[in-house]
Amino acid sequence: MACLDKCHCSVDNRRHGSILYNILKNEEQKESHNNKPKKEDHNGIYGHGCSCGSQKKVSLKSPQVTCKAASAVLVKTLRFVKSVPCFQELPLDDQLVLVRNCWAPLLVLGLAQDKVNFETVETSEPSMLQRILTNRQEVVKLNDHQEEPIGSNEHQHKFPQLPSAAEIRWIKEFLDKCWSLDISTKEYAYLKGIVLFNPDLPGLHCIQYIQGLQQEAQQALNEHVKMILRWDQARFTKLIIVLSLLRSINANGIAELFFRPIIGSVSMDDMLLEMLGAKI
Repeated sequence: MACLDKCHCSVDNRRHGSILYNILKNEEQKESHNNKPKKEDHNGIYGHGCSCGSQKKVSLKSPQVTCKAASAVLVKTLRFVKSVPCFQELPLDDQLVLVRNCWAPLLVLGLAQDKVNFETVETSEPSMLQRILTNRQEVVKLNDHQEEPIGSNEHQHKFPQLPSAAEIRWIKEFLDKCWSLDISTKEYAYLKGIVLFNPDLPGLHCIQYIQGLQQEAQQALNEHVKMILRWDQARFTKLIIVLSLLRSINANGIAELFFRPIIGSVSMDDMLLEMLGAKI
């Protein structure tokens, strides 16, 4: 796919203007950590032997390190998207639909490419009684004409929709499969193109054009694999199967896990739109 061949994912030193970049820039320098994936014990919270804890909510064990790494991947991901000429040719409305719906699987692909590993710990969610009592306390603080429903954005921030242990296990299995396949930089670019140009999203206008771009990315990946790895005739199928795991990615859970500790009350949607329009 010609337009993807010209794309580069590396982050340079150009001036950035996005919310996320400014947050990252103003953070104090942290001690660098080893990016090589570490094998974890899969008999615990992520294991297949016991499902009793699979629905428990989890949070990052080292949020300062992991959130910064994930944020850097998001910046690189949005840079990649904006550098694709085919994407720039789409109407703005279609660009927004694609970014809003595809940023999470693209981010997870970026985590695999940059070999970002992470650990999580179980976290307790507030009970329904706690939610009701907290809501009543908030209403008391407001005047008689400013009652706030429990489903408001502020209460959603107080009670984040963190991912479950099962969802994190799914992501980790995806990362492990990518690392076991030793996917190349060009293969990652084609895979991102397949994910980005999703013609099945509601609200798109140029559906046939986007479908053509996705098919072109798939064909380019297939041709590249056949040319570079002729001995592995099943590699293209393996890559497509691994890519299918991204369909179950929960974007809200990804946002709460990796970015809420950094962006606070800023909505993920607003941040993505700001980054899409910024010169990152």
